[in-house]
Amino acid sequence: MRELEVGDKMYNVKQDGFGDFARYTFSEVATLTKTLAILKNGVRLYNQPRASYIIDDIGYCVSRKKGVHWHLVSIKAIRIAQVENEKIAAHDWFETKEFTLQEKQLIFKEFKKLEEVT
Repeated sequence: MRELEVGDKMYNVKQDGFGDFARYTFSEVATLTKTLAILKNGVRLYNQPRASYIIDDIGYCVSRKKGVHWHLVSIKAIRIAQVENEKIAAHDWFETKEFTLQEKQLIFKEFKKLEEVT
């Protein structure tokens, strides 16, 4: 467990309830004070690592919001964020798209093919 340094890449995950998607935010440590690490997006973190069992083992608390943690970026976090972003994009596309009958038939046929395979 180490203190943050300028240039460290950080991420945070928000989720509005269990049914919502995990929404990832990424930033970088821009400046340091005696006790804080300030990210490029303006978030101020206590520059003291803490145990954080929800996302990663180690987290850094947001100043004045000790229940909100940011974590050092890892390859695993980037991959998970990419998968979640694809889910969000697909969901949003289906929410806004109005399908023609022909498009609905095409989708129906593709799902039928999938059902036959499984």
